[in-house]
Amino acid sequence: MTAIKHALQRDIFTPNDERLLGIVNVCKAGKKKKNCFLCATVTTERPVQVKVVKVKKSDKGDFYKRQQTWELRDLTEVDAKDASKENPEFDLHFEKVYRWLASSTAEKNSFISCIWKLNQRYLRKKVEFVNVSSQLLEELPKAEESVPSGESQSVAGGDEDALDDYQELSTREEQDIESMMEMCEYAISNAEAFAEQLSRELQVLDGANIQSIMASEKQVNILMQLLDEALGEVDTIEGKLSSYEEMLQSVKEQMDQISQSNRLIQISNTNNGKLLDEIQFLVNYMDLSKGHIRALQEGDLTSPKGIEACINASEALLQCMNVALRPGHEKLMAVTQQQLLFAELRDTFARRLTNHLNNVFVHQGHDQSSTLSQHTAELMLPKHSPLHRDLLRYAKLMEWLKNTHREKYEGLSRTYVDYMSRLYEREIKEFFEVAKIKMAGTTKEAKGKFATLPRKESALKQETESLHGSSGKLTGSTSSLNKLTVQGSNSRRSQSSSLLDMGNMSASDLDVADRTKFDKIFEQVLSELEPLCLAEQDFISKFFKLQQHPTVTPPLAQPETEEPDGSMPSRMAPQAEHRHSLSSEKDMVRLMMNKIFQSIETELNSLIALGDKIDSFNSLYMLVKMSHHVWTAENVDPASYLSTTLGNVLVTVKRNFDKCISGQIRQMEEVKISKKSKVGILQFVTGFEEFAELAETIFRNAERRGDLDKAYVKLIRAVFMNVEKVANESQKTPRDVVMMENFHHIFSTLSRLKISCLDVERREAKHKYTDHLQSYVINSLGQPLEKLNHFFEGVEARVAQGVREEEVSYQLAFNKQELRKVIKEYPGKEVKKGLDNLYKKVDKHLCEEESLLQVVWHSMQDEFIRQYKHFEDLIGRCYPGSGITMEFTIQDMLEYFSSIAQSH
Repeated sequence: MTAIKHALQRDIFTPNDERLLGIVNVCKAGKKKKNCFLCATVTTERPVQVKVVKVKKSDKGDFYKRQQTWELRDLTEVDAKDASKENPEFDLHFEKVYRWLASSTAEKNSFISCIWKLNQRYLRKKVEFVNVSSQLLEELPKAEESVPSGESQSVAGGDEDALDDYQELSTREEQDIESMMEMCEYAISNAEAFAEQLSRELQVLDGANIQSIMASEKQVNILMQLLDEALGEVDTIEGKLSSYEEMLQSVKEQMDQISQSNRLIQISNTNNGKLLDEIQFLVNYMDLSKGHIRALQEGDLTSPKGIEACINASEALLQCMNVALRPGHEKLMAVTQQQLLFAELRDTFARRLTNHLNNVFVHQGHDQSSTLSQHTAELMLPKHSPLHRDLLRYAKLMEWLKNTHREKYEGLSRTYVDYMSRLYEREIKEFFEVAKIKMAGTTKEAKGKFATLPRKESALKQETESLHGSSGKLTGSTSSLNKLTVQGSNSRRSQSSSLLDMGNMSASDLDVADRTKFDKIFEQVLSELEPLCLAEQDFISKFFKLQQHPTVTPPLAQPETEEPDGSMPSRMAPQAEHRHSLSSEKDMVRLMMNKIFQSIETELNSLIALGDKIDSFNSLYMLVKMSHHVWTAENVDPASYLSTTLGNVLVTVKRNFDKCISGQIRQMEEVKISKKSKVGILQFVTGFEEFAELAETIFRNAERRGDLDKAYVKLIRAVFMNVEKVANESQKTPRDVVMMENFHHIFSTLSRLKISCLDVERREAKHKYTDHLQSYVINSLGQPLEKLNHFFEGVEARVAQGVREEEVSYQLAFNKQELRKVIKEYPGKEVKKGLDNLYKKVDKHLCEEESLLQVVWHSMQDEFIRQYKHFEDLIGRCYPGSGITMEFTIQDMLEYFSSIAQSH
């Protein structure tokens, strides 16, 4: 064991500045025996630290290593298991209990004794020793007698000095020992002789020490006396310290009481502060002033100051009701009472506000209705800006009502829409009746000279009312619509203009001022409706606060049910109301606008039907004006009610426009020509000219130019097709003349108007005119020189059959004698006479409107000269050297044509 102790000291504890004082060979109790060593150590540096170290041999067995370390101050109990019997088991209680089995009881007792001494010397906190014999702790020398001398001296000493029985030699001590051993040469070879010598010298030194001690006995006595006095003083000081400690103990208790009292006071102050904060929070955020309460209960909702006070009070009430209460506030009775008060104030004020606004709607409605009579004679709609201005003062209150009482808010919305729909329905119907009377009046003024009976305004009003039923739809019969036509003494003009009958109408009957006046009336109607709708939509958005949140549930999303007669109901049935979820508040605005202005679209369609009945060309004006207003409305808000409604009406106008174009084409196809008179310029050709002139004037800088271009193409193709049809059916006038004159007129019209989309048709018209002019000239010139033409046609036929030109004269039918005979039949006088007859015939074929006679005559002159030169060329090639020439020259022929043209 001693060798192990020295090895552990050297290898493990010396490098860590520790000294090994106790050791025991142990293994864990109850388990497979794996031996290890428990070592009690102290550090060489101060403050001294006492440890219990578990040391285990390495797996290879050549060195030891630390496995676990405990501080002795963490040891709470040492249990030796049995104080009366020998038992090698013992327990050490650190943070947990460690049970050990020592290799022998003596080693266990020696280690426990070492632990007890270290505890007594270095630790203030005493370790509890259980089942340990008192003799083991107090009479150590007796216990050591039972231990073998070598182990007893090496493991544990007889007193405290035994703890320090081993100490390594210092360098100086080693040098002294070496010098002493050098003085004795046999110190190494004869250790016993060297030990005896050292013993003798030690005895001599001991004797000297004893003599020295005996000589200094007096000083020792004095020292002992001084030590006794010092001990007495120490006892005195300890007594005083004990009294001081008692005094301090009482002071400590008092200070603890004061500290406890201060802590309670601090907690109380903290709680009071928190309570005060809660009270201030409730007072600040849940207290409504008496002025606000008075304004909510009896505030004046008619004066600006009263409305402002009610707005401030309602906002304050809403803030108080929406305050975020902290946990536990709802259990306070005062908070509950205050919430009940707020709810009562909210309901009271909501009821007052709803009743007042209902009265405002009715009052303002009566005032507005009284002004309708001022606008009946004029084409103007009453302005609602005073009503809007008065109601907008309540916009913030409506927002408050929307946030607090949704049902009342929705009820007010329905009431407003119900009232305004009836008001606007009356105004719009009267407005459109005036517009229809003025439209019918334009037709009457334009054709006054054809009228047989004057028509009173009341009669016109009754006739216009027949154009729409209770809902404004066009339900009148054909006979009632025909009452709007004006009868003449000799002729009666149909109200639906066509390209055919326009040619037969007088200038007064097609007065441009009539259509211009219609255009102004229609424009004024749209100009009056547009600001009315925009103003109402803007008011609804502001008054009902419908632009604040992304989604709402509208109060008016309910289906419309038809009345038994098929018309739409003027008022919403409460029993049929139900809500629908819309995607945004813009949908709700549009829905309210649809309810309020439900009669606009039907009235506009009725007005459009009347305008189309008066004159189908009015659809051109309406298409341009309606397109412009739709474009303007879409630029403001593409999803607005005005944009949607005008877009729907624009579809009707476009349909009427297409129907007008289709009607013109149909009437072209149904045209019949007289068999007894020449054709001349066809009525639908001049009608197309007038249509194009009118359309170009109307559609100048218009947004819907594309619609007109498509109509142009349809019309011109129909004109081309029907001109050819009439030319083929013509019996009095040659086909070429019909084609030439009409296509010349079409070409002139397209060239003058410069319609870019008809450039192809313009070139085609010119080509047809030129071709048929040439054809007519050639066919006509064949008659004055008929035999001569036939003769040379035969000559050309022989040449074409393969007969050489110089051999043609040898043909019996085409010899020189036959040629001279034919030429003699056409002397100058006969030629002039034939040309004069031809001129008269051409004059009969051509019409005066187009003035193509001189053009045709000049073309005939050129063609005649060409034929003359061709005949001379054939004579020179087929009858060379014959000396045969025509009876007249080119100069004679020019004089013939000039004199004939001048004589007529």
